[in-house]
Amino acid sequence: MVQYNFKKITVVPSGKDFIDIILSRTQRQTPTVVHKGYAISRLRQFYMRKVKYTQQNFSEKLSTIIEEFPRLDDIHPFYGDLLHVLYNKDHYKLALGQVNTAKNLISRISKDYVKLLKYGDSLYRCKSLKVAALGRMCTVIKRIGPSLAYLEQIRQHMARLPSIDPNTRTILICGYPNVGKSSFINKITRADVDVQPYAFTTKSLFVGHTDYKYLRYQVIDTPGILDRPFEDRNIIEMCSITALAHLRAAVLFFLDISGSCGYSIAQQAALFHSIKSLFMNKPLIIVCNKTDLQPLEGISEEDMKLIMEMKAEALKTVIGQGGEPTNDEGVLLTMSTLTEEGVIAVKNAACERLLDQRVELKMKSKKINDCLNRFHVAIPKPRDQKERPPCIPQAVLEAKAKQAAQAAEKEKRKTEKDLEDENGGAGVYSASLRKNYILANEEWKEDILPEILDGHNVYDFIDPDILQRLEELETEEGIRQAEEENEDFSMDGEELTPEEQAALAEIRRKKSLLIQEHRMKKSTAESRSIVPRKFDKDRKFTTERMGRQLSALGLDPSHAINRARSRSLSRRGRKRERSLDRGDNDAGDAMDMDVDQQNKKLRMRSRSRSRSKSRPPSEVVPGEGFKDSTQKVKALKLAKKSVKKRNKDARRGEADRVIPSLKPKHLFSGKRSIGKTQRR
Repeated sequence: MVQYNFKKITVVPSGKDFIDIILSRTQRQTPTVVHKGYAISRLRQFYMRKVKYTQQNFSEKLSTIIEEFPRLDDIHPFYGDLLHVLYNKDHYKLALGQVNTAKNLISRISKDYVKLLKYGDSLYRCKSLKVAALGRMCTVIKRIGPSLAYLEQIRQHMARLPSIDPNTRTILICGYPNVGKSSFINKITRADVDVQPYAFTTKSLFVGHTDYKYLRYQVIDTPGILDRPFEDRNIIEMCSITALAHLRAAVLFFLDISGSCGYSIAQQAALFHSIKSLFMNKPLIIVCNKTDLQPLEGISEEDMKLIMEMKAEALKTVIGQGGEPTNDEGVLLTMSTLTEEGVIAVKNAACERLLDQRVELKMKSKKINDCLNRFHVAIPKPRDQKERPPCIPQAVLEAKAKQAAQAAEKEKRKTEKDLEDENGGAGVYSASLRKNYILANEEWKEDILPEILDGHNVYDFIDPDILQRLEELETEEGIRQAEEENEDFSMDGEELTPEEQAALAEIRRKKSLLIQEHRMKKSTAESRSIVPRKFDKDRKFTTERMGRQLSALGLDPSHAINRARSRSLSRRGRKRERSLDRGDNDAGDAMDMDVDQQNKKLRMRSRSRSRSKSRPPSEVVPGEGFKDSTQKVKALKLAKKSVKKRNKDARRGEADRVIPSLKPKHLFSGKRSIGKTQRR
């Protein structure tokens, strides 16, 4: 269980914000109105209350800051040294001391000015003393402004520290930078530590959690350590040294035997011997990483000798061995975080060593004696040499035999659940719904039957007599094709010349090609709306092209071209010609008129146009649903009558059901005095 949760520390306001908070609260929570006519005792009490209330608020806030920040002498040595490394213990204590001094000064100021207020002889004197008291308190807070800002920065940094329980089962990973420590913790825990191919990617402690034998272990990834004097190490390295010095944990010292980290095995061995004093009384395991690049057997003799020396030192750290190497299993292990070979073995070995050490320590403690005194294990001793086999009643034997027979019967018939378990389990095995189909041929059961074919539902077309009908249709089609072949080629009963037949065949061929092209476009993603002419960049659809194609077929294209141009939208600039009168006398003239006549002559011959004849309302148009004009007139009258009331009520339509406000608010709200209700 984590005992130190620095995320709950209250925010420390700056000096200016501190003053604004307290004075605003004083203004809101204390009386603000005072008059000259008050008795002097009441005036004194009024201002004394303000001074005391301000002092209490300042003291409460400052006391909260002092109590919530951890005291380095009272917390676990690991956290004490870690905070000293990160923030400098002297500066930290000095800031908290200044806050405590400010709290005492404010209490003293309040006490002095309350004494003076007891002898205030006027409103002005009391008010001046109150202003002076609050001003001196605010001055004290302003002076400790830098300390408050420093404590706020420390609070923000402490809130980002990992939650490490110094007393639980812990695995600590250490070694040179870039030897695979972060990759290992990512493999065995759910932590997500950044991994990069350069040194000091990890700049602080990272924590992950893993399980072994139903127990939870915390795994700590420490920043890389360099082999140099203690005084020259930076804050990042000192975090690792602090964790090694104060945490009771199983230590994994990582070695990069491939040398890809930039440090040789000799340098890594020198680092091991310089910090081996921190490994005493802790289970230590030497882990040779990156065996995918360089196997342990392939290194030189000098490097192998250095590794064996480190192994000998690791054996001396085993608890209860008295420094004598008796068991070298689980002390020197190899693995590769890239291929994950040996990763689980290293984790299990570390957890097992740590568990054995913790159990042995508990067995040596005094508490175990209190527990053992409560237990008594009784071991029965044989009284003679006679064998006494267990006696099982006959009824029990019969019941067991019956259960065995029932189990055998169940095993004979395999259920779908049994088949599922045999064939990979849920998600892998899929039960066949067709194996119980009753078909003429057993092989048809697994045939794939399409549900949709050519855009139609197949089941809508299933017919038991489909084969017979298909045969009849094919026979009928064959007869019709034979009749068509026997018939002479003709069109409208007139014989065509060979040239016309060739032209007709070419037209039909062209038509079939266009139909096929249209079907292809429609069946693919090219199906789209007709492109307007202004977007026809390739000019595929022009009158010139149409003329060439019709001329190639032996046809006169002039009429088609004139018709296309007459219907073209590009002739919007043409003036509208005067239409002819719809009278009977001019109908013949219009029919006899030459189309190519000039507009001027046309205007000269034409008369003024009379108004077109409009259709009377009672006339029945086909499709309206009326029998005759009488019925239509009656229907129109009923329609007019039905909308009369709606128009009278100013409704918009049949669905307009708005209820207007019957009591306007400006006439029916507010207090009413006597005699003022006539206007309502």
